[in-house]
Amino acid sequence: EGLIEFYDSFKDMFEFFCKNTTIHGTIRLVCSGSNRMKTAFWTLLLLASFGMLYWQFALMFSQYWAYPVVLTMSMHSEPKMFPAITICNLDPYRFELVSEHLVQLDRMAEESITFLYGTNTSARLFHMNDGNVRIRDLASVGNLSRSSFRLSQNFSLLRTTDLRSGKKHSSVGFRLCNATGGNCFYKTYSSGMDAILEWYRFHYMNIMSQLPVIINISDHEEQIEDMVYSCQYDGEPCRPSDYVHFHHPVFGSCYTFNSKGTDPFWTATKPGIPYGLSLILRAEQKDHIPLLSTVAGVKVMIHNHNQTPFLEHEGFDIRPGIATTIGIQQDEVNRLGGNYGKCTTNGDDVDVKLLYNNSYTLQACLHSCFQHIMVQKCGCGYYYYPLPPGAEYCDYNKQPAWGHCFYQLYNRLRNHHLNCFDQCPKPCRENLYKVSAGTAKWPSAKSQDWVRQALRHQNGYNSTSNRSDIAKVTIFYQQLNYQSVNESPLLSENLLLSSMGSQWSLWFGSSVLSVVEMFELLIDTLVLSLLFCYQRLRSKKTLR
Repeated sequence: EGLIEFYDSFKDMFEFFCKNTTIHGTIRLVCSGSNRMKTAFWTLLLLASFGMLYWQFALMFSQYWAYPVVLTMSMHSEPKMFPAITICNLDPYRFELVSEHLVQLDRMAEESITFLYGTNTSARLFHMNDGNVRIRDLASVGNLSRSSFRLSQNFSLLRTTDLRSGKKHSSVGFRLCNATGGNCFYKTYSSGMDAILEWYRFHYMNIMSQLPVIINISDHEEQIEDMVYSCQYDGEPCRPSDYVHFHHPVFGSCYTFNSKGTDPFWTATKPGIPYGLSLILRAEQKDHIPLLSTVAGVKVMIHNHNQTPFLEHEGFDIRPGIATTIGIQQDEVNRLGGNYGKCTTNGDDVDVKLLYNNSYTLQACLHSCFQHIMVQKCGCGYYYYPLPPGAEYCDYNKQPAWGHCFYQLYNRLRNHHLNCFDQCPKPCRENLYKVSAGTAKWPSAKSQDWVRQALRHQNGYNSTSNRSDIAKVTIFYQQLNYQSVNESPLLSENLLLSSMGSQWSLWFGSSVLSVVEMFELLIDTLVLSLLFCYQRLRSKKTLR
């Protein structure tokens, strides 16, 4: 009895609880015991309050388990690293190993254009082979390629017509079938130009699949001075260690400045045009492969460090004879991940094995995922993406139906019917660059003579064209302050407990100790029930 407080009945226990608890309204159940109407009213009122309380609790828990987030934006101002800048000359190589096949493809393209439009393009398509890039020590591979590979005549360009809304619509495309020759469809475009470019690229990928997977073109690669006539950052000349080179099969020779983002030389301490990256570029088009790259100028992309530049998705073009100024504004995005959203810190927890050696990006994951599915479904890999180990690039001499398989898979990816978008989350932390550009003619008519003379003496520039083969681009931070967008839980554990306490106080005007009192009442009820059962059993034994 010193440890447990005994009551003579449940009624005594309930009266004691109502008179001494801190829950508001319970004492009205006892003091108005002589008035049954008031007792019934307060009983219903307390039950309704309990119902409303737990209904609010259910809403709060359902909202909490939905894991909503709220975006908070903050501004920061500090010196930061200049982004990586990739430039390409839009002039892809004619590799000497496959030059004969490319000449044949040009002739096929000429015949197709003549068949479709009656236009003779031979004067504009054929070029001398002095621009071919020779790969050393690959003579045996070249002989094998020339003897085994044949351009297919099964993918001719055709003009088709169909009736839509009672009107005839003309389109141009080529026919693709599966391995058995069935399930055929036409890859058509309403624009004949788009159809010719896609048809040319399709054959081009089959030709380029004859090249080795890894090509070391450093021995014969044109120096950066042949593309970049002048390079300055923050008023200082660029150094040879400031860029890395790679070749893109469509965009040609490319250079990435500040690719690693670790050199203090590229730290931005001041905003404005004088403190950015200023380049004078060669923007002429030698037309090595004119139907592959129809744009004259320079392709530029601003991206994060250690990131593979996907110029076909995010790059923009610089026009020849123009001075372009590009202002950068940086945004930083931080996502929560976990239960609050799907994101990855560095890609280690992603099921897709990346085929790129740089850091994780959404595009790199999507391309890798598609390439893995391509190799699995079609038996070969898409030429524009890296290969998984043991795979080979598609060649319609070996895999005649790979085009049919590829275009169907790509349509499924574009329509989000492949699971790549489910397997590839966004990075939990990434920097986004918003750009704004301005242009002006450069050099002007009054200054172009001395500008060309200066370039000719300092950089070996040699051209007689009228302001159509050089371009100037300046990339700079508009402001050093950047906007940080952070995700935070809309309803955290602390906020959930606080909201529950607010609801409890609203409906009962009590605190956490009142909840303890209710638990005490339940325990006392359980103990008293056991005691009463024990007394009843003991009395029955005594009577016997």
